[in-house]
Amino acid sequence: MKLNITLCHFRVGETDGVSLEMDKWKIILEKLGHHVTFIAGSKGVLNDVEIIEELHYNDSNNNKIVENAYIKFHSFENEQALKDAIEKDAQSIEKKLLCIIQKNNIDLIIVNNIFSLGWNLSAGIGFYNAIVNSSVNCICHHHDFSWEREKYSHPTFEFIKEYIIKYFPPVHPRIKHVVINNIAKHELLRRKGIESTVVPNVYEFENDWKVDDYNANFRASFGIKNNDLIILQATRIVKRKGIELALDVIAEMNSRKHALIGKKLYNNQLFDENSQLVFLMVGLNEDDPYFDQIMNYAHQKQINIKWVNDRIDHDRFIKNQKKIYSLWDTYAHCDIVSYTSILEGWGNQFIEALVAKKIIISYQYPVFESDILPLKFNTIDLGNKYLVKEDGLTEVLPKITAAAAEKTIEIILDPQKYQQIVTENYTIGKKHLSLNALEILLKIIVNYES
Repeated sequence: MKLNITLCHFRVGETDGVSLEMDKWKIILEKLGHHVTFIAGSKGVLNDVEIIEELHYNDSNNNKIVENAYIKFHSFENEQALKDAIEKDAQSIEKKLLCIIQKNNIDLIIVNNIFSLGWNLSAGIGFYNAIVNSSVNCICHHHDFSWEREKYSHPTFEFIKEYIIKYFPPVHPRIKHVVINNIAKHELLRRKGIESTVVPNVYEFENDWKVDDYNANFRASFGIKNNDLIILQATRIVKRKGIELALDVIAEMNSRKHALIGKKLYNNQLFDENSQLVFLMVGLNEDDPYFDQIMNYAHQKQINIKWVNDRIDHDRFIKNQKKIYSLWDTYAHCDIVSYTSILEGWGNQFIEALVAKKIIISYQYPVFESDILPLKFNTIDLGNKYLVKEDGLTEVLPKITAAAAEKTIEIILDPQKYQQIVTENYTIGKKHLSLNALEILLKIIVNYES
């Protein structure tokens, strides 16, 4: 049975993990013969998107509600005024969603994170009511949950807590649930009695991200030499990404630069006296205080750090006579990928590094331990225990950081070893985390819905 399916999120067509994962689901669902559209608050670089303005990730009304619901109540006259604001936007979202469902004859709505975190209370309520008041089936695709984030743990009023219990996520006969890791599956069952299916993040492993005519000048555009080493941080910039752990490894590598100078690297480039280790951040900055901390920390450690998000997007295009590069161009030019998150729902950037065939510096956050570690990838490992310093940044034991720096240098100087590691990692990833693996799961899930 071929269905009209819509994928929903706060944003699409961007480089955040959920947007990228939705792209993959669309590819597979269309391959299976279904007609697939998007609903979001913003369309990024895409054109064919149904927009519901209240879903925008930075919607001013919702930002005000989030502040008053979870952080500090100060912008509304009283509790009822806050509740009225939430309900008003919920009714607007419900009405708009019902119109889209009717107009496009939607059979199945796949809701990404709208029912998960409680970030947009109005969206959760509005989407639930629209589903109840229509005949549409729903798959809730949960990437994160409210109980995983400190922000949502102390709502300002009891009614906010009641909303979270009822709608995040909801229970209904036409709503089924998908999670991205086994920890989430067990917690969802334990906390809410909801059964779910695990669908891990995946990627198209046939992609061939290489230097080409368009991105050939990528390094030069940012003042990076061909014989510099690029350590890529492709994630968004938020505190849970543990970016400082990578900076500590780079600082240790800088203290050992004598081991690199005058030697050929894995890519046949000669690392000389003028060569540098460049820490390249390309993701969105969604945490200004943390961003400032990271930049200051890097400068204290005399690390060459560059943030180039204004030149990186979902796809390539020209803006103001300058090239905008795709996220995939950054992988083509980097030498090492940093993936030192202390908390993740799964790990999009980890898979992207596998596809790009780059070595990876990784920290064993809980889902890494439960879902990724058993697959036996070969990474530069920072272990599974961190400490929080007085400034709020994290660190692992100095001996672990030092060992990681030494191992990275060893691999960078050994072309055969570098190639062996990335090839073996790629093979494992392709077997377990490819679009083919996703297709098998979606056949089961969507057929069950239909």
